[in-house]
Amino acid sequence: MDIVRNDDGTLVVPLKVRPEPDDDAAERAADGAEPDPAEPTPTTRVLHPGEGGYSEALAEWDAQQNPDREPAVSTATGREEAMAVVHAVATDPDHAVAPAVEALDDPEASGEALRHVLVGGVHAVEDFAAEVAEAEGGEPLPPHQATKIIGEVLAELDD
Repeated sequence: MDIVRNDDGTLVVPLKVRPEPDDDAAERAADGAEPDPAEPTPTTRVLHPGEGGYSEALAEWDAQQNPDREPAVSTATGREEAMAVVHAVATDPDHAVAPAVEALDDPEASGEALRHVLVGGVHAVEDFAAEVAEAEGGEPLPPHQATKIIGEVLAELDD
């Protein structure tokens, strides 16, 4: 099962479920009793931006979109444009992603820089948000907000 990204930025991730050992099953079988029906175990979980594991799941979702893509490599100009697009989306009153992406000179390099941030995990997102604030002005975005915007930008770039 693949990771699904919802329009609101949440991710539906598959869970690896291990069956619980049932110590009483052999005893019940020996007594001729019917086995207890197992309670259904959830097979997916919804992760919201800011939750533990969200950044990693978003990076996995992005890799799923194009499994043949080479590992992400960040260039200086790609990172600069990535910072600018994240800032533009964060400060836009309508939170418009499409116009911000259309304004990019090198969308591919910006996408690679954003993918590189995601692969680095939560601390890389925090550092990136601080860099955006330093370069573009304002306060650093909370990591969950930065991660959500990165996901929206990558989704727009993949369309």
